[in-house]
Amino acid sequence: MLVVLTVVEIVVLIAGLAFFLYWTGSLLARIAGTLEAGDGLVRKIVDDARAIGPGLDHINGTGGRVAGALPLLYGYAEQIIAKASPTPERPKVAVPASGRRRSRIHETVGYSPARH
Repeated sequence: MLVVLTVVEIVVLIAGLAFFLYWTGSLLARIAGTLEAGDGLVRKIVDDARAIGPGLDHINGTGGRVAGALPLLYGYAEQIIAKASPTPERPKVAVPASGRRRSRIHETVGYSPARH
């Protein structure tokens, strides 16, 4: 009787292991399929990025030149406002309560405004 129960237990354990291996293999096959699809998407993204790269250099250069010109344009606007001001008793330029606006991009673009 003990030998029969041992053989039955071994058969049940082997059947359980076989089911577990089959189930794990099917999950891994699904994961592999998803990764293959993802690989194709990554390759398309890399190809698109290669096509966009040279344009980004041009855009960044243009943005840097525009950012460099903003402090100068702002200074010219202050001079124009001072000349066109209808009330001469006002200060040179209307200054908000928070103080005069200062661009944070001066140092970034290499512009150092004259201190008054």
